[in-house]
Amino acid sequence: MTYNQTMTDVAYENLAKRKKEVDFLKLWTEVAKTMNIPEAKMKRKKSQFYSELMLDNRFASLENNKWDLRNRRKFDEVHVKTEDIELDDDDDVEETLDKSGLDLPTGDDAFDN
Repeated sequence: MTYNQTMTDVAYENLAKRKKEVDFLKLWTEVAKTMNIPEAKMKRKKSQFYSELMLDNRFASLENNKWDLRNRRKFDEVHVKTEDIELDDDDDVEETLDKSGLDLPTGDDAFDN
């Protein structure tokens, strides 16, 4: 049987029927069952489904790997304050890379970025 909806559409319908958030594994199990995803494709499809959920702005990723519809959540629950994000500033650290075994250009053929 060919299914005409995407995995995220099925997840949206599933979450819309609920009153609260759901654990990712439970959501995935219900989507896979609804779409009759073959066992041989489950691992790959599960990864694809997670990625699609992360990119689809209809969904909100919550603590403890729970998911809900974004429109049911308060702004503060689904948005990260960017000033709280710590950046990994690599400019201060000089790393020495092992370049042995690499066929790197030298002399006039070499260039610096």
